[in-house]
Amino acid sequence: MDLGLTDKVAIVTGGSRGLGKGIALGLAAEGCRLATCARGADALHAAAREIEALGADVLALPLDLTEADAAQHLVEATLERFGRVDILVNNIGGNRRKPFAETTDDDWDAVLNLNLKAHIRCSRAAIPHLKASGGGAILFVSSIFGREAGGAGLSIYNTTKSALISMAKIMALELAADGIRVNCIAPGSIRFPGGSWDRRVKADPEGMKAFVAQNLPIGRFGTAEEIADVAAFLVSERASLITGACLNVDGGQSRSLI
Repeated sequence: MDLGLTDKVAIVTGGSRGLGKGIALGLAAEGCRLATCARGADALHAAAREIEALGADVLALPLDLTEADAAQHLVEATLERFGRVDILVNNIGGNRRKPFAETTDDDWDAVLNLNLKAHIRCSRAAIPHLKASGGGAILFVSSIFGREAGGAGLSIYNTTKSALISMAKIMALELAADGIRVNCIAPGSIRFPGGSWDRRVKADPEGMKAFVAQNLPIGRFGTAEEIADVAAFLVSERASLITGACLNVDGGQSRSLI
């Protein structure tokens, strides 16, 4: 299936590793021109070289999107390089895992800034230019734990990932008339080199086999490439009727009925 993404300009945040890198590679393979960012310059530029090897034109910006002016800089640099913005994939995120009663204001501020406010700023900066391009797509990388309980210790993570889904729904309603579609994907347990599941598998292979057997009906962890394939579809015109949605990409792991 031709997704019709050739020469579209896509911004992918957190593109140095994991899901962000996978999504950037997936969009590059579909013919997109890419702007991507991350805090670590070395890993970011290494990822950019992989993307360029697919024939894509890539702008790689070492940026910390928790800084108030970084999102605007990212969008302006993309415009300077490519002249337009068609797609924004808000991917960055993290967590501070601890019991709720032990969380501090600093914990909440740090994760809210990373998992939510950075996405807000990037979206606000991009929307006028998506409108100028005649429409486009915004995609948020949430989690199945934004749709259902993630378990003890995940109060901050759950809150922020749920907020992305709620915000995207309202944005979709507000921006539909401008031809801008807004969606979320909700990955389950995804294993990629250097990620938390990869570290756990290496540290406790038998324990992780038991986890897979108990929690993952498909019988394995997901991959960044599988997330990227869904992301590429959702930001393409092949998904032209899909907006305000959150799609689980989890191999049957989640338990919510909606």
